Amino acid sequence: MQTTEQSKTLAKNYNAVKENIKKACEQAGRSQEEVTLLAVSKTKPVDMLMDVYHAGARDFGENKVQELVDKIPQLPSDIRWHLIGHLQRNKVKYIVDKVYLIHSVDSLRLAEEISREAVKKQVEVNILIEVNVAQEESKFGTTTEETEKLVRDISFLPGVHIKGLMTIAPFVEDPEENRIYFRKLRQLAVDIGNKNIDNVSMSILSMGMTGDYTVAVQEGSAIVRVGTGIFGERDYSKTI
Repeated sequence: MQTTEQSKTLAKNYNAVKENIKKACEQAGRSQEEVTLLAVSKTKPVDMLMDVYHAGARDFGENKVQELVDKIPQLPSDIRWHLIGHLQRNKVKYIVDKVYLIHSVDSLRLAEEISREAVKKQVEVNILIEVNVAQEESKFGTTTEETEKLVRDISFLPGVHIKGLMTIAPFVEDPEENRIYFRKLRQLAVDIGNKNIDNVSMSILSMGMTGDYTVAVQEGSAIVRVGTGIFGERDYSKTI
């Protein structure tokens, strides 16, 4: 694909997703400014990220620490980087001072490691607690029942700030099937928020992906994670 063609296609995709978010917000009586479109750029080359950047994106999400670390110096400094994939404790030190938000904290041990590295590097790290609302065995995340206790345990850690919750809903043909999970996560966030736990905010719900982000927006999502809808299908044989 020619670069100009690629640029046009990616800009068109990005703007189409933005328009869908706008419509979903209108249906839910929300402001479009309440929703951040996170361009999920895993496995995609830097030139494609730049095309989406020029289309207006400033938030990019990566699944793997190595890929994130490789891309950051090659792209503009005003990008807000999000780590959305499963994070291993031995990789924490590479990203605590580089990411805007870690979406995938699902254990106290991981949070403790983030805290240790944050204190060491003298940074404050914003995190979301990943909740496996649908209780899928193939997915990471804490259970809805254990979420509040995990939040309370993490709230005491220095250098770490809980900003909300994240979930990965099941892969379904009909996005309406996932509405129940988005609704459950939102209710869980409201319940925890009402406890007024020190150093804990429930202002961010990261939920909704290419197949179901409009439903997620209607149910209160603050960050939708869209990869395929912007970048097209992935070729995993070319993973960096």
